[in-house]
Amino acid sequence: MTRSPTEAEIEAINARHLVETPLRPADLLFVFGTRDDEALRADTAARLWREGLFRWSIVSGGVTPGSEQSECTIIKAAMAEAGIPADRILEEHDAMNTGENVIFSLPIIDAALGLANIRSVICLGNTWTARRYPMTLHRHWPEVEKMLVMVDSFETPRALWHTDAEFSRRVLHEWHKIEPYKAKGFIAEWPACEMHDR
Repeated sequence: MTRSPTEAEIEAINARHLVETPLRPADLLFVFGTRDDEALRADTAARLWREGLFRWSIVSGGVTPGSEQSECTIIKAAMAEAGIPADRILEEHDAMNTGENVIFSLPIIDAALGLANIRSVICLGNTWTARRYPMTLHRHWPEVEKMLVMVDSFETPRALWHTDAEFSRRVLHEWHKIEPYKAKGFIAEWPACEMHDR
């Protein structure tokens, strides 16, 4: 049974999980794979491309149950169809979770572009996972500046996520992973430490 979040949880999640970051042109767009809303993910990437907000991108995601193609294959094809040059989209086809998205992608980025040449990254992924994308990236690649773009197909506005049962379930599920994942060293604090270090 899905429980309703407390007022304190809603406030904390809005302030610390659903992080809005200002966007500026980045060296790389990191597209985290998804099993749903692939077209929305690709269309958002294409909008960012048209707005000149990245020079290169990588799509990371393996084959999930019920599909013969990797998330990467499906999303990259949609991104190319939406107008992003295919030769600007790096591919990672094996990752099955957010940690693997990052761990498996870094050698691909390094081989193609050189990690030292990337100074800023925009993370693109599900609203409910939110800050865990850049937190995972920060654990394995602390040197780069990280920005976050969240997308979802819920009709409920993001600020009212707690009023939609399924939206709320997904947000709470991801929110409750944060502290255990930090304790296990899977993710690193973000953005507080970056802001503190500046």
